Amino acid sequence: MNSFFNDIQGKINQALESSPAKDIEKNVKAMMTQGFSKLDLVTREEFDIQAQVLAKTRAKLEALELRVVELEARLAAQGGTVSTAASSTAAAPAAGDALPGATDPSAPHVILDKP
Repeated sequence: MNSFFNDIQGKINQALESSPAKDIEKNVKAMMTQGFSKLDLVTREEFDIQAQVLAKTRAKLEALELRVVELEARLAAQGGTVSTAASSTAAAPAAGDALPGATDPSAPHVILDKP
């Protein structure tokens, strides 16, 4: 009995392959492929790869942010802080602390406080 159904299924498949329906299917696939190629689409594989790259980049960014926080905490624990002096009423920097090329003492500059 199974061979009878398998035989009928084979004949139906053969009839479909030689029928205009198969040609229509091929033409529709070709038109859709051409239409999709005009759109700015990516394959699922390319999307998955970019998603993995993004996940790795986010993980690296989070690790770097943690490291910056740790380094800032370590610097603060050592007594050094980074401050900006923007007004002329701020304490004047010591002789070696001014930025190279700074000619105007009232100009804003960054000073690294030393412990």
